[in-house]
Amino acid sequence: MEEILSALRSLMASHSPPLHALIVPSEDYHQSEYVSDRDKRREFVSGFTGSAGLALITKDEARLWTDGRYFLQAMQQLSDQWQLMRIGEDPSVDSWISDNLPREAAIGVDPWCVSVDTAQRWERAFAKNHQKLIQTSSNLVDEVWKNQPPAETNPVIVHPLEFAGRSVAEKLKDLREKLAIEKACGIIITALDEVAWLYNIRGSDVSYCPVVHAFAIVTLNSAFLYVDKRKVSSKVSSSIQENGIEVREYSTVSSDVALLASNQLDKDTGLSSGQNGVCESGTCEAEENNNDLIWVDPASCCYALFSKLDAKKMLQQQSPLALAKALKNPVELDGLRNAHIRDGAAVVQYLVWLDKQMQEIYGASGYFLEGKGRSKKRSETMKLTEVTASDKLEGFRATKEHFRGLSFPTISSVGPNAAVIHYSPQPETCAELDPDSIYLFDSGAQYLDGTTDVTRTVHFGKPSEHEKACYTSVLKGHIALGNARFPNGTNGHALDILARIPLWRYGLDYRHGTGHGIGSYLNVHEGPHLISFRPQARNVPLQASMTVTDEPGYYEDGTFGIRLENVLVIKEADTEFNFGDKGYLSFEHITWAPYQIKLIDLSLLTPEEIEWLNTYHSKCREILAPSMDKNELDWLKKATEPVSA
Repeated sequence: MEEILSALRSLMASHSPPLHALIVPSEDYHQSEYVSDRDKRREFVSGFTGSAGLALITKDEARLWTDGRYFLQAMQQLSDQWQLMRIGEDPSVDSWISDNLPREAAIGVDPWCVSVDTAQRWERAFAKNHQKLIQTSSNLVDEVWKNQPPAETNPVIVHPLEFAGRSVAEKLKDLREKLAIEKACGIIITALDEVAWLYNIRGSDVSYCPVVHAFAIVTLNSAFLYVDKRKVSSKVSSSIQENGIEVREYSTVSSDVALLASNQLDKDTGLSSGQNGVCESGTCEAEENNNDLIWVDPASCCYALFSKLDAKKMLQQQSPLALAKALKNPVELDGLRNAHIRDGAAVVQYLVWLDKQMQEIYGASGYFLEGKGRSKKRSETMKLTEVTASDKLEGFRATKEHFRGLSFPTISSVGPNAAVIHYSPQPETCAELDPDSIYLFDSGAQYLDGTTDVTRTVHFGKPSEHEKACYTSVLKGHIALGNARFPNGTNGHALDILARIPLWRYGLDYRHGTGHGIGSYLNVHEGPHLISFRPQARNVPLQASMTVTDEPGYYEDGTFGIRLENVLVIKEADTEFNFGDKGYLSFEHITWAPYQIKLIDLSLLTPEEIEWLNTYHSKCREILAPSMDKNELDWLKKATEPVSA
């Protein structure tokens, strides 16, 4: 780590102009949350493996900013050369630079790895002290990363209409209508999941996310896909071109953005009007005289491409594809429901297996009974660890129809590790399962018809009264949010409190948001909406046919962690009245897996909450029964027996 920092400082000193600091973001050229191994530059320089964070290297300091999900993990992973900066508690990176680096300092960043929004916010902060954000002409981390993994060259796959639900032509037609309304002649699409969704393509360039490293440009008359052509077979290329999309090399996006800015890109494309979602001949001609804006999403477009555009002819606002993708069509919704049924069956099969193993190997009282583990002698080969257990869960999922892999690295965590919110167990260092500790597993899969994400927390021994009270408070918040009814126009910021109130009653809370959207065989974290205390949760109201997770938690550092998570679909609510003619919304649970009764203090539940729990468990039984063998079904029946206070 020391050699990496000194090599970077040497490049910073020889840079023109010399750099007082270098910012290393987590993101790739597309501002992705999850990136390919080649793009894990911040992880390479800092040793911190969390998905969110930013590294700052100065002449004599190294600091890492990350959010509350990762405080514990960062403390464990950072060497003593690094200082952890807690987002929300410590000064932000731009404030710290403005206050601590010299007047007129030069701060370097690779403009491909930072969004327009972020770069402009930094520039405003730096201006106070006449400091400058310098766009480096190459990525300095790449220059010192001797064994950097090669770029991925995995094949592009066409996502069939039977799963996508809408054709590329329909999606392009809708997009071009939005361009015309906004007086825009074209749009640059940089977010990987938006490119995949618009063109009905998928890939495997990023682990756990079925996306392709690609950009797209769509004008009123043309559409382009910028991708490493080695990934595109002739069959896939024909399919893409049939939709009026021209395939170009990934690296040409930069010059084509410059052509777009000078109104040269549409020339000689050879596409005729009126086909494949292209404007009808005549209407475009009239519009093109007035439509000269280029639409970029400042949250996902990188600063490098933005810098090639004329600021006066730019429309900077959220990509219209973000909301279009979040509003699932009926085919996608059916696919998600079906994927979650298969996924729920895998989770139950895992719990049945794990219950048996914990009793046989560790002498645990098991899923249903309370009692301390009877220490049994076991051989190393019999040992169960966080990793071997999660591998078994993946094995159950892998047997299901349409399975394509996991949707994120499984969080399989015992006792104190469960308090690390985004804990990622490693074979060499992971913990052994413990019959006397809480076990939290947060996992999901990619199926051709939908993406899943589910969390359950269990105990195979005798939970303490405190653990039960905490679990029950989390469950009460989970039920309260899932049962909410709210008027159209309500955002996730307004609903976040519902999941926290039962915890607040005891002076407890959690440091993460409560819900995120989920993709349709796409990214497991999908915007633009979310349910959170964070200000951005105010930006987009929740709407019918969106998906969102419901995942409150509680984490006691060094002891245990609890989280419960279901995926919900937002639907129209059948309310008795309709005040203000707004229309009301509610949630439909599509995740099916039991809650452990042993961890619930039933005396803390209201009659309504008990009724909800019994109804949910009854549906679990009914929906999952066809996927179970006799042994699994017997276990499921026992796990979902009705309870009373």
